[in-house]
Amino acid sequence: MEWPEDDKAPSKFALTTLRRTMSKKQIVRIFKERYRTERVYAEMKGELGLDHFEGRSFRGWHHHVSVALCCYAFVVGERMRHFPPSARRQSALGPHPLAA
Repeated sequence: MEWPEDDKAPSKFALTTLRRTMSKKQIVRIFKERYRTERVYAEMKGELGLDHFEGRSFRGWHHHVSVALCCYAFVVGERMRHFPPSARRQSALGPHPLAA
């Protein structure tokens, strides 16, 4: 259940069949992973043409999906090169200690 502080009642509910021994943190992480997966799928369909395949053979479909995944890996690599996570973390902490 997700209950934002400003709301009067919970806004989102989820049922799961995960093990009872899992911590709440693990369950939330697995549940939120679905959002990331759907976002990647939508981005690949919209920008990289994952849904443009109109062939009928598995070999052709496999080739098309492999190329789309390679293109997505390249895009993610370029994003990481231009916007590294450490730079975001550093800017949140303030200026670099060695900066003049």
